[in-house]
Amino acid sequence: MSETTPLLALPLLAAAQAQKHVTHNEALVRLDAAVQLAVLDRTRTAPPASPLPGDRHLVAPGASGAFAGHEGEIALYDSGWRFLAPRAGWRAYVAGEARSVLFDGTAWREALALTPSGASATLRTVEEELTLTGAFVASTLLIPSRAICLAVASRTVTAVTGATAYEVGISGETAKFGGLLSIAAGASNIGVIGPQAFYADTPLRITALGGSFTGGRVRLVLSYLAFTL
Repeated sequence: MSETTPLLALPLLAAAQAQKHVTHNEALVRLDAAVQLAVLDRTRTAPPASPLPGDRHLVAPGASGAFAGHEGEIALYDSGWRFLAPRAGWRAYVAGEARSVLFDGTAWREALALTPSGASATLRTVEEELTLTGAFVASTLLIPSRAICLAVASRTVTAVTGATAYEVGISGETAKFGGLLSIAAGASNIGVIGPQAFYADTPLRITALGGSFTGGRVRLVLSYLAFTL
């Protein structure tokens, strides 16, 4: 009989085993880490300086120190670092990105659907907060080439000055995701469009109406479908 379970490698109690609580507690710790899996981040290549008991991370490629040799595994801190090797089909919530990822047997992916060879379709939502100045402000958020854009939402975080309203769109279609939007703090809009494919990286922009921007902040949220071969 194996000394561990086949999937989570939980240690099994042996007949007439001394100090059974040690084996039992080890199994509970591993279950506590793996069930309802949520990690703090997936970009660390080395352990943080001051981890707290229960902290979990997905170890990034190029790991060093205590993380060396554990790329792609779940690092759990519990008076020391221990590691869980994921299996195909595991999902994890990455708190630092507010998104879920799927382990396909080789790597963690953001995917709605995967093929055995690694092709994927992924729904992504990203955001940026912009300080407004001048006639328009271009965002570093890009609708990626060969993505399908679904919507761009906006929220006036800090009241806009210098303009009487603003538009959210792209170059040549400045109101594509909303026109005559309110400059008052808290005003919001969800600019849903018919799903549209883009064939070049396309930045978003906020354009002033009724004057140029002299202040204010607006948050943009871009939602799109991305594909990999």
